Amino acid sequence: MSRYFKPTAARTFRFLLAGTAALMLVAGSAPVHAAELKIGLAADIASLDPHYLNIAPNIALSSHVFDALVHVDAAGKLIPGLALSWRAVDATTWEFKLRPGVKFHDGSAFTAEDAIFSLDRPASLAGSPGPFTSYTRQITAKQAVDPLTLRLKTAKPYGALPLDVSTIFIVSKKAASRATTDDFNSGRAMIGTGPFRFVSFKRGDRAELARNPDYWGDKAAWDKVTFRIIASNAPRTAALLAGDVDVIEAVPTADIANLKRNAAFKLAQTVSWRTIFWTLDQADHASPFVTDAAGTPLAKNPLRDPRVRLALSKAINRAALVSRTMEGLAQPASNIVSPGIFGYDAALKVETYDPEGAKKLLAEAGFPNGFNLTLHGPNNRYINDEQVVQTTAQFLSRVGIRTKVATMPLAVYFGRAKAGEFSMALLGWGTLAGDFGLRTLIATTDPATGWGAWNWGKYTNPAVDRLVGQALASVDAGTREGFAKQAASVALQDNAVIPLHHQMATWALRKGLVYPARIDEFTFAHQIRQE
Repeated sequence: MSRYFKPTAARTFRFLLAGTAALMLVAGSAPVHAAELKIGLAADIASLDPHYLNIAPNIALSSHVFDALVHVDAAGKLIPGLALSWRAVDATTWEFKLRPGVKFHDGSAFTAEDAIFSLDRPASLAGSPGPFTSYTRQITAKQAVDPLTLRLKTAKPYGALPLDVSTIFIVSKKAASRATTDDFNSGRAMIGTGPFRFVSFKRGDRAELARNPDYWGDKAAWDKVTFRIIASNAPRTAALLAGDVDVIEAVPTADIANLKRNAAFKLAQTVSWRTIFWTLDQADHASPFVTDAAGTPLAKNPLRDPRVRLALSKAINRAALVSRTMEGLAQPASNIVSPGIFGYDAALKVETYDPEGAKKLLAEAGFPNGFNLTLHGPNNRYINDEQVVQTTAQFLSRVGIRTKVATMPLAVYFGRAKAGEFSMALLGWGTLAGDFGLRTLIATTDPATGWGAWNWGKYTNPAVDRLVGQALASVDAGTREGFAKQAASVALQDNAVIPLHHQMATWALRKGLVYPARIDEFTFAHQIRQE
């Protein structure tokens, strides 16, 4: 019986039935229903508008209904999407040859005009807490050479454009030209070219999709897919065990060993691209959750002092965090991108756990008795996120920083963190290129260029900005990666953010299903197949 439920008679009967079904499945006598797939998601979908909020749950759902010009495979490599090929015509011009015969769900033909409209749209949306504009602002001109040839101009050489456009979903100009974010959230504007068509969505509960029989690529194995939003760990695993869902993502660390031993299920695992880190308020003001021992706000923000930031980093025992809080399903981090990702700098070492050194640094910075600090984080987004916040608080308390913990659901947390309401906030980020991550998370915030869109702490360093710019302007991959590593070294030695760990991505599936564990952690129904 699951340890997550009280042993009432009704629940005991239900689990007995579930156990019987599992035994039948192992024996091969249970019928397999290929037409419908039910997936348990670990985080809520905040918006259906594919251009409004750049967070993973939204992107994952959008990937079923919409396509991008360039797709990414399970290993993080670029592959053709709505564009069959792409090339640099000259130093500032990229040409994309588009896939012929593609139809939107309403039957209209996909053309270069739809791509241009879609690349323009992110900049037209006001109030996004996580905009996509950092991926579109470098494009200065767009030209439909013919219906299936698109040319994009940049102001200066820019080698990362194909990766940029892999993040922008293509919507129908006809269906979305006057559509608002509310029109997407209601489903009225959910017209894409993707492997599934939109059916329904109820925030906090579920999304339902139906197979697109006219999809240009490999057809999905499922006539219907239901995504159930089960943000809490115990109910998500219980839903899988009970047969209420066929697949779950973000398998709770405490359940992995038991699922490995259960012949009715199988796991798919890989080291994720997602790095979990602390972002620190470094604006020149009294930080909102930093006070003295009496609770009075400090006039001077200590988090602006690099000695204080280094002390915070040295106070965290990442090895213990990974082995205990994450139960071994993570790797200590020194970079903001995972090993193997473009721009990862192996020369950057994980900060040594040194509580005495942390105390000395605090004293040097003028805080021999520490200060009060509240740590904020989500409680339903990353693996063991609330426990990670609590564990960090315990480490900081040991060096004299008196901590409190405040966690909240993702839907509330991201908006408040983006608005700069917190002093020290937990964030997870995944990217396929180090200079991309630096541009978005650490570069000086600039609405005109879209840089620093997720730079919650308002960190600024001209040397980092310059090196990121040199990386992105390099068409040669080796030169670009060299600049990206230099930028990472400068930023992380300055503790612009404090990396904690790289997550391990884990899916659990009922026996008979297979999934190519994706480095980007996305759960794609069209890539789940029967053995």
